[in-house]
Amino acid sequence: MATIVTSATTWTAREAVTGEYALKVLAYTDCIKRTVERAKEPGFDESGWDELAALLDTDAFERVGNDKAAMGWEVYRGLLMQWATTTDFWAEFHRISEAGNRVFLELTEHNCPRGHAETVVNSCTVYQFDDAGKLVHLDIYLQHD
Repeated sequence: MATIVTSATTWTAREAVTGEYALKVLAYTDCIKRTVERAKEPGFDESGWDELAALLDTDAFERVGNDKAAMGWEVYRGLLMQWATTTDFWAEFHRISEAGNRVFLELTEHNCPRGHAETVVNSCTVYQFDDAGKLVHLDIYLQHD
């Protein structure tokens, strides 16, 4: 169970996160950030996502996003590849909660596709882990302007 200390704004202090799965989610988000930055470098290819894949059970993994669109790892990696190579991204961390093998992460996400205006969305992502501690499911909920 995660021990969470909140500030006066009720946002989670990142350094106060102690739950096993919540820490894995923070590692996942850090990996996404590093990989998105590397994706702009010459020669970046799908193997650039191997660090992220190591956190998942890629055979069982499913991501459910906008409009309940479900996809497995191979399709998701392709989506990540297209997005990361063309978009600058950063996120504001707000809250994280762990309940059993699920973690709920709230962010404000900033995406700036090359040549286009920045878009900002609030997100709540539910991460589900298997008994081996691998990520097997993502449910993504977004608030747009």
